[in-house]
Amino acid sequence: MNVIECKGLRKQYGKGKVAIENLDLELESGKIIGLLGPNGCGKSTFMKLLTGLLVPTAGEIRVCGYWRSEATNSFISYLPERTYIGGRKKIGAMLDYFEEFYPDFDKVKAMNMLDSLNLDPNALISSLSKGNREKVQLVLVMARNAQIYLLDEPIAGVDPAAREFILRTIVSNLNPGATVLISTHLIQDVEPVLDEYIFVNYGGKIIGRGTAAELMETEGVTVDTKFREVFRYA
Repeated sequence: MNVIECKGLRKQYGKGKVAIENLDLELESGKIIGLLGPNGCGKSTFMKLLTGLLVPTAGEIRVCGYWRSEATNSFISYLPERTYIGGRKKIGAMLDYFEEFYPDFDKVKAMNMLDSLNLDPNALISSLSKGNREKVQLVLVMARNAQIYLLDEPIAGVDPAAREFILRTIVSNLNPGATVLISTHLIQDVEPVLDEYIFVNYGGKIIGRGTAAELMETEGVTVDTKFREVFRYA
């Protein structure tokens, strides 16, 4: 089953930049997929189009078989690139808020993830480092029992030693059968958890797609090495 289907998708900002041009894309359920490309190639724009934060200039989007709408947002758990939580709220208060707002939010799962990441639910968010705030956001997103997880640079703000642990946290807390779309430039870090990769160039143009195993078998290189070759001059 395809959980995301796009046909002729286009997004232009006013009379200026075309972020995505005529994108056709289908994503299957039950996979962890890396959306990989240089900065400014439309990765974040694509995720915002899926969530309705941006409106397409043209084209069609289906989410879990339905035309994209406010209703289809119930299928999606979205982690934006920018940190959006702050203030003098405690981490536990944010969990309470998400539990009240999202029917599919699993507070027990969230508490377990906080514990595994050494985050105190009684800590004030304003007292946390940028990296720990991003970890809290990740917990909030992954504790939902969603069909689609959109993760925009989920490990960019944490130290290298914590990245592998956070990726294991993502994988071990997935809703069974869910699809994860990860946008990142840290290819080497995410490659071990990916079922599939998609290389995207400027304008949202897909210039490569496959699995790490296929790439190693046919070309004898990793996804990270291939990425560096493809986007050497991007």
